[in-house]
Amino acid sequence: MNMVDVWEDSDAEFAAQVRRIVSRIKEEREKSHLSQMDLSFMAGLSQNLLNYIENGRRTPNLYTILKICKALQIEPASLFADSDEERSTARETIINLVKKYV
Repeated sequence: MNMVDVWEDSDAEFAAQVRRIVSRIKEEREKSHLSQMDLSFMAGLSQNLLNYIENGRRTPNLYTILKICKALQIEPASLFADSDEERSTARETIINLVKKYV
């Protein structure tokens, strides 16, 4: 059983958000014409970890998401929302969460 399955039982909305983020990471990597090995090297992560994330076997923490986004040269908010307005709201939410927990 992978991490998404565990959360799916307790919070379907949260699990859907995790799947969306993971899917977007892969989409952005492919859009940048990078292999998993290339992105893992650029982000300072193991290729196995990136593979596990993209296949739903591991859920990335905030630090890992930020490292991946920096390597892809994208805003973290782009992983969380579809429209510009949603990205703006997501960006504010992420900033507030980071301030709260860091």
